[in-house]
Amino acid sequence: MKIRPLHDRVVIKRVEEEEVTESGLYIPDTAKEKPIQGDVVAVGDGKPLDNGEKRPMSVKEGDRVLFAKYAGTEVEAGGEEYLVMREDDLLAVVD
Repeated sequence: MKIRPLHDRVVIKRVEEEEVTESGLYIPDTAKEKPIQGDVVAVGDGKPLDNGEKRPMSVKEGDRVLFAKYAGTEVEAGGEEYLVMREDDLLAVVD
């Protein structure tokens, strides 16, 4: 199954958190927080404006982005977990 976001939405795959710290300590699952970084998997065609045109998206597939901790809606497709959120919920693009 393939997800194609509508309008100004993006589909993001979270980046996996490290299980071991730099000093070698193991981080248990109960202490891990959900990552706020992810890779853009798919983007919509842009936000519809009042005049009928569409504002182009600022991100593209393959970009690594930062987003708010509780932003987006979690969905599962093909055994993988993704986040679907508006472009406005993205905080930054990581280079």
